[in-house]
Amino acid sequence: MGGWLSYLWWGGDPDVVNPVSGLTRREVYAVQQSWALVYKDSVGNGIELLKRLFRAYPETKEFFKMVRKLPEEEYDKNFQFKAHVINLMSSLNLAVTNLNQPEIVVEMMLKLGESHRKRKIQQQHFFDLKDVIVKMFIEVLNLDSSTLGAWGKTVDFWYKHIFEALTDGDGR
Repeated sequence: MGGWLSYLWWGGDPDVVNPVSGLTRREVYAVQQSWALVYKDSVGNGIELLKRLFRAYPETKEFFKMVRKLPEEEYDKNFQFKAHVINLMSSLNLAVTNLNQPEIVVEMMLKLGESHRKRKIQQQHFFDLKDVIVKMFIEVLNLDSSTLGAWGKTVDFWYKHIFEALTDGDGR
């Protein structure tokens, strides 16, 4: 009976790995549940994420001309910066909420890679961001190891397709 109920609850076997994303239904659920906590204050958490990125990797601030010369305490007063934060967090939200449709997420990540290629963003900059995200999530969300592992697989899935577009003209 438990197996049958579990199958109904998850919409299939919760531990079967999706061939496109590399994630199980259980991992997708863990990522989506933990993300919901972050997205409750998307602007505040997005600003904090970028502040931490700039502190850990000061060279990345150069990509953000709207705050390049501003002191950190003035970032959240800059409307252009806040707009970028909203775009960032909205894009992450769409990528997380659509993990059940990984083919859609692939297309989203290819577009993201194309737009960042035009701005000369390199793979290392994305790895730097991942480092900051992981540290922030551990500190703020106090994630267990399986949820943290699911996040690692999720970001790797995203980056695979972002990097395709960063290095290739059209991402295909």
